Amino acid sequence: MDWTPTISELSGPRYQRIVEAMEADIAAGRLVRGQQLPTQRALAKALGIDLTTVTRAYTEARRRGIMEARVGQGSFVSETSARRAVDLPHPVAIDLSMNVPPHPLDAQLDERIIAGMDSIRVQSGLTAYLNYQPPGGSAHEREVAARWMRARVPHVQADRLVIFPGAQTILFNLLAHLAKPGDVVLTEALTFPGIKAAAVRLDIKLVGVAMDDCGILPDALAKACRTHKPKAVYLIPTLHNPTTATLSPERRNAIAKIIRDTDTVLIEDDAYGLLDRSASPIANLIPERTYLATTLSKCIAPALRVAYLVTPDGDAQRQMRTFLQATVQMPAPLMVALVTHWIESGIADRIITAIRNEAVGRQQLAQRTLKGFQFLAKPAAHHLWLRLPESRPDVAADLLRNGLAIVAGDAFTVDGIPPHAARVSLGAARNRSELTEALRILIGALHKPAGTRQIV
Repeated sequence: MDWTPTISELSGPRYQRIVEAMEADIAAGRLVRGQQLPTQRALAKALGIDLTTVTRAYTEARRRGIMEARVGQGSFVSETSARRAVDLPHPVAIDLSMNVPPHPLDAQLDERIIAGMDSIRVQSGLTAYLNYQPPGGSAHEREVAARWMRARVPHVQADRLVIFPGAQTILFNLLAHLAKPGDVVLTEALTFPGIKAAAVRLDIKLVGVAMDDCGILPDALAKACRTHKPKAVYLIPTLHNPTTATLSPERRNAIAKIIRDTDTVLIEDDAYGLLDRSASPIANLIPERTYLATTLSKCIAPALRVAYLVTPDGDAQRQMRTFLQATVQMPAPLMVALVTHWIESGIADRIITAIRNEAVGRQQLAQRTLKGFQFLAKPAAHHLWLRLPESRPDVAADLLRNGLAIVAGDAFTVDGIPPHAARVSLGAARNRSELTEALRILIGALHKPAGTRQIV
């Protein structure tokens, strides 16, 4: 609480100078995430200015998302470097619908983006990345990615890897490559909405397979494979979206055997695998039958649009590069160059560690706040799967009318009756203070009787 900014060398109104000094001290490490700030009165006295100026500065700092106020405790440096409140879509005040990673200050994304781009500029110049690049990444970029991924997937080779602009592009191209209109692809009974959207566009039929709280049921998968003879099986084995289920080694072995015995192909969506590295991908058991998709959207940032596809063999890799070229040509070269620099320098792992730690902290907060409610969660997941009262199927819609967004179960249902549940994306809150407020509103809505509107 002994922070006293130096504002005499800055220009502009005093309240803006205080905010700019706060931003500069956060960037320099003189202020750290979660650190308590002086009271407004104490800072006004230390700077010899009026209290109104400091009040205006603290209000602006909160608006920018670099400071948060905790009722009864004081003001603190924000836990994250996330979006400003004014950037949230109207009329949603708190958006927990998008499953995105939090951005803790110790991830230092702003500073590392600037430093990374400067390193690229010095090494080869930024304009070198403003022209067309090889579809699927250069040999060097693919080799760097392959070496990095071998910690979890030992068989990865550069000539079996394709760099895509995001996992959604991978899924769309894989469905187009593996199936024709009218063909069947199996998936969990609850699955990622992105695969549903891609299947609709390509007129491919998704068939949901029964699952429990631990993930897809191998016996049900075996029966579905015999019945439907699918062109592929799409699964999210680690930190499943939306249930957070992570398949046990026994189930992974059973699924690998089913894929092999029924002569089908696995599309393994490993979007969250880098958050829980203890789970070995199914691709390690049946590499010759698996397309493994790994994205940086959930472990660093979605706007990087960098994802890696590991193919079963070299011929499949060449075909997928052709599909990529025919659809979006290539991933954004500057983003791939930045990510490649981060991987080579070890920065990517440090960022992921910071984001994983923040995810753990948010899950712990949710565990405490939602005590007494039924939900599925995992320590490093960005979301949780909340059971809703049978009498309140309208909770998600009611919350949205009152400024809080979550996603109801029907968005994830492949076929059949949607469950009375919703995905709550903890990483989407700008900071833990906002997450606490969102959970408070959520609890209030869950306690309301059916037909009663929540007033926020």
